[in-house]
Amino acid sequence: MSEPNAARALGSADQPNAARMYDYFLGGSHNFAADRAAADGLLAVAPDARSNARENRAFLRRVVGYLLDQGVRQFLDLGSGIPTAGNVHEIAHARDPQARVVYVDVEPIAVETSRRLLAGNPCAEVVHADLRNPAAVRDLATLLDPAEPIAVLAISVLHFVPESDAPADVLGAYLKPLVDGSYLALSHVVVDAVPPAETEDGLAVYARTATPVTLRDSAQVTAFFHGHPLVEPGLVPVSRWRAEAEAEPSAIHGAVARVTR
Repeated sequence: MSEPNAARALGSADQPNAARMYDYFLGGSHNFAADRAAADGLLAVAPDARSNARENRAFLRRVVGYLLDQGVRQFLDLGSGIPTAGNVHEIAHARDPQARVVYVDVEPIAVETSRRLLAGNPCAEVVHADLRNPAAVRDLATLLDPAEPIAVLAISVLHFVPESDAPADVLGAYLKPLVDGSYLALSHVVVDAVPPAETEDGLAVYARTATPVTLRDSAQVTAFFHGHPLVEPGLVPVSRWRAEAEAEPSAIHGAVARVTR
């Protein structure tokens, strides 16, 4: 995609965006020079940022595999971002081509690229909506059957939702109508795991983007699950969540909870 054509799809090329920075960390091509410069700036103060992004993507793959093992066949991926290798529908459909996946994002490039990728796939769709409006998301996610278990995925997105937008209440609105046997999986940068100097400098990098970061501690992240029981091993670095081999801890922590009624 040439820069002029991309600009029409992406909007402004001048201000970095977290979704495009993440795409850059994962080796994607849907990013601008401003995104790459911001990402490189983050790497200068937080050298593990790229490996954290890749560990987070590996966490998503393991989570989807685990949920499939539990019999879940419906996935609602909030703030799904720009499609790169290892998307939810790719993982799910390798096991069950009838599994249903709905991606939700407000970023134009993520939505348009996903729509091209999913064209002709009757079991996967993307809706252009703000995850902070659960009622609108539910109205648009017509592919999902609310009478059957649904896995809600909030992978590395909630740290872009400020406290003023009440992210815990937002998640609660997604969880409330779910039937027994549904799941919530999320990952989030945990301030406990970030050195103070990296915290300050990293926040400054994201403050110059369209998507500033709100850091939270482990207790705040755990509260997002609204008391639903976490599956083993609980909230841990994503690099260590049901990983096959020992890995260095990540600043991004993740967990999965089973919705019980």
